[in-house]
Amino acid sequence: MTEPLAVISALKADAVDVQVLLSDIDDAGWTAPTPAPGWTVAHQVAHLAATFQRAGLAAADPDAFREVMEHAIPDLELEVAAVMRPYLELPRGELLVRWYEELVASADALAAVPAGEEVPWLVNPLPPAVLASGGMMELFAHGQDIADALGRTIERTDRIANLVGFIVHTRPFGYLARGQQPPADDFRFEVTAPSGALWTFGPPDATQRVEGPALDLCLLAARRRHHEDLALVATGEHAEHWLEIAQAYRGPAGAGRLPGQFAPVARG
Repeated sequence: MTEPLAVISALKADAVDVQVLLSDIDDAGWTAPTPAPGWTVAHQVAHLAATFQRAGLAAADPDAFREVMEHAIPDLELEVAAVMRPYLELPRGELLVRWYEELVASADALAAVPAGEEVPWLVNPLPPAVLASGGMMELFAHGQDIADALGRTIERTDRIANLVGFIVHTRPFGYLARGQQPPADDFRFEVTAPSGALWTFGPPDATQRVEGPALDLCLLAARRRHHEDLALVATGEHAEHWLEIAQAYRGPAGAGRLPGQFAPVARG
């Protein structure tokens, strides 16, 4: 996986892009519905704030994090709603500041974790770089929802290399979320970075292959676009199936996005 300081730096940089996106919206923007049913832009930002608050606590005070999790609501949807509520109750100007502060504090706490130590998390302890990469995926996914709601675009950079590596690492999650057994076959990923560079993962002779733009792979695994609206090409039965179920997060898959819900991503 990526070195901790590199992915933490990328996480902070991506957060600036989302903060800029939010900085000039009015009340109508905050209440705009996003592609997530029932969630407005404010819900998306509150979710990010709550997520990074928990990650920061886990990195800075593992015992306090474990105590909080012992009292978590077993129903995931109810727990998510509960931790978001204090942020949703903030004036929008304060929410704009608080979510970003939570992310930066979380990133700094992860950077301060001593080398070789892991951070407690929802299922099992994780290295700081892996948890920061998961944070990048959260920011990518919910930032995309915000951009879609506002009719704007986030310019993606080669910082998404951290996400691509995370997606490759978490390839089994889509199967596990559906009670399926991940195939034993190796996968080969060959994706093109925003800069035009070629990023490769997996054995060159693997028969299961996924090729195309790296951004499309991120949109797919974040379940923010349907694979039919992306320029990804799968070769092999297992790779083709993976395009249908890909997700880079644990837990229920959710409905994802429908074919044709968004225009295909423009390519220069």
